[in-house]
This record gives sequence, C-alpha cells and structure tokens, in this order.
Amino acid sequence: MGKTRFTVAVVGGGPAGLATALGLGKAGADVLLAAPPHRPPAGNGPDIRTAALFAGSIELLKNLGAWDLVAPHSAPIRAIRIIDDTGALLRAPEVLFSAAEVGRDAFGWNVPNGALVSALLAAAAAPGSQVTVQDTAGIAEVAIGPEAATLTSREGATFEARLVAGADGRNSICRRAAGIPTRTWRYAQAAVVAMFSHARPHHDVSTEFHRPAGPFTTVPLPSLRSSLVWVEQPDEAQRLAALDDTAFRRAIEERLQGLLGSVGEVGARAMFPLSGLTADAFGRNRVALVGEAGHVIPPIGAQGLNLGLRDAATLADCVAAALADGRDPGGADTLEAYSAGRRSDVTSRIATVDVLNRSLISGLLPIHLARGLGVVALKTIGPLRRFAIREGMQPSGALPALLLPDGARLIAERFRHPASRDSAA
Repeated sequence: MGKTRFTVAVVGGGPAGLATALGLGKAGADVLLAAPPHRPPAGNGPDIRTAALFAGSIELLKNLGAWDLVAPHSAPIRAIRIIDDTGALLRAPEVLFSAAEVGRDAFGWNVPNGALVSALLAAAAAPGSQVTVQDTAGIAEVAIGPEAATLTSREGATFEARLVAGADGRNSICRRAAGIPTRTWRYAQAAVVAMFSHARPHHDVSTEFHRPAGPFTTVPLPSLRSSLVWVEQPDEAQRLAALDDTAFRRAIEERLQGLLGSVGEVGARAMFPLSGLTADAFGRNRVALVGEAGHVIPPIGAQGLNLGLRDAATLADCVAAALADGRDPGGADTLEAYSAGRRSDVTSRIATVDVLNRSLISGLLPIHLARGLGVVALKTIGPLRRFAIREGMQPSGALPALLLPDGARLIAERFRHPASRDSAA
C-alpha cells in the first residue's frame, strides 16, 4: 500500500472499530483502518459471541451498508422478561417489557459477532467507503506530534493521521500514547457464554433470571436457538465451562425451569471474568477512545457494544463538524466535544449496570427489598415503565446523525464541508 497519510487512523478491527472507520468515512474523512485479519477468537473454533443491538445501533448498521448482510443471521428482540430467581424471602414479581409499549416492533436484534464483523468488513471494501484496510498483526507504537500522530505497525510500516481513533480494547496502546488515565474495578464473577437449541419457541423474548450470583440470560437467535450469558462466581463458572455437553444441557434446563423445553445441541463455550473500566477522558492528544478502550462494563442489560457504536456515531458527528468548519479533526476542540458528548451516556450506563449487578449479589435484606420495590414500580406504573424502556435503549436528547433513519444523508446535510473529501494532512 503506497498511501501513508490519512485524516483519521482507526486502530482495532472489532465491531466498534469497523463501525467507527465506516462512520468517519461517511463524515467525509479519509480513513485508515489498521486491524489484524479477522480470525475466530484464539485463532480456532467459531466465534460464539452475540450482541443484543438496540434500534439506534441497527440504524447505524443500515447507514453503514452492513445491515442487509447481518439480518439473515439475527433475531428480533420483541420483549424482555425479568424473573426473580434469587430465592429471597421478598421475591419481586415477574415483569415483561414489550417493545410495543413504546411504539416499536422490536427493541433491537440479537446479532452474532462473526456475522457482524464480516458484514462491516464487506462494507469497508465496497466502493466509496473512504476506508483503506491495512491488515497488520498490530500497531506497535503511536507517537503523538503537534500536527499529527505517527503509527508504526509490528511489520515496521508507518502511517500518519491527524486523528487516531483507538478501538483497540481495554489494554489500548492508543490510550497509553495519549496519556489518558483509567479507573478499573473487578467483580467476584465470571460469565459463561454459549449458543444452544431448544424444543419450545422463544417468541422473540429475551429472558433474564436474576440470581444471587448474577443474571442468567437467554437471548433469541433465528429458529429454535438462543444465546446464553450465565454469570456465576468464578469457581462455579469454571466448573460449568468444563462440563461435558450432556451435563451442561441438564444444567441449562434446570436454570430455565422448563421455559424453553428440552435443550438440544449446545455449541462451544467460553468463560471470561467480569470487570469494569472507564477512562478519565474519551478524547485527548489527537486520540479518541472508542468501545472498550474507553469503557468496559459487565454483559448485563446489553449495554456494552451499543455504547461502542454510539461512540462511533458521535465521533463521526464531531469530525464532520470539524471538517465543515475547516478545523483540525484531531484538535483539542474536536476531542473535547467528543469527550463531553459521550460522558453522560457512558457514566449513567456504568452506574446503572453496576448498581443492578451489586444489588443481585449483595446479601443485605434492605438492598433486596429496594430492588424488589423497584421491580414492582416498573411492573405497575406505566409512565415509569415506558421511560425505563426508552432510556434503556438509548439516551434521551439529540442523537448523532448515523443513529437516525437515512443518517448517511443527514450527516452530509448537517455538516457540509468545503471539499468533497478531506484527504490526508
């Protein structure tokens, strides 16, 4: 590849990084995507992860030209059921939240990670995407200069960009280069994830069993299949992950209490510890943090990747505005606007997920009572239910252009920049 100077370099080839690169292309930037060739986790076996993506994230995928390839592998989530399985003396009532309550056909869709990444890569390779994909084993160094940042790959190639979008995970080299501190924490929990088939239909309903060790969640997949996120204490999670298929099927059936009938084929399993991370700023020193480079939360309430995709859409707005005004897309004002635009959303989601998770694992009766009363209020007070549903799906207020229908056109109209495309510095 001869070209080495770009408006923006995106580091990281996961869904958040790919969406960021495509979104910045829609914003008018000339984009380098520095990412390893897509392979299954650990280099072998299928990618068993899925993500429940809310309506705004689905609109983003449509605007990026990826949704048509993802949709056949995905299933709608039309309702969310919460079941108190804590065994507490004061047990909260079962609650069913329906998307129809807020005038939607579905809250979103459950999307397999492998299909999502493949669709985004196809969109990046399509004509007019403004994204140049550089396969690399990784970025070894990011050097921040006064006018641009220089990236050096592990293969020794160098690239220059006025802005670096760090979508390179919780151990982000981009974040370290920008000197952005983080706050981290751990939970005495681990999650086991898998896909499985079952005899009874899920009716497009995602079910969360709230248990003392954490939630046991099933999310619809096409046909008679669902994905599973089972949160347990680390020793128990390790034991579950090591069970043979027959024993693991029985364990799932026991936890489901007959909800989905008999459990059939169970796919590969993975286990990971639960932890949290938040950056002190989401943009500084020519680096914008996207996805887990800026925030990590447990897989509770389907917030993680949705937050990362909102990062991508917000950064696209900020860069488009800078280009329209003739400002530096990696300058301090652009990054301050991005960081401010993400702070409230990220902070509120982290706090909500943390409180919910800790309320489950706490042994204190007053906390269980408060959680139960909250569930009763959500079940019985219609306006509160609808507010909680809307806020859970996306923050209130103005949304970035790419989260709206016809967002590719909207971002061009909102931010008309002088040249048809801003090439490299």
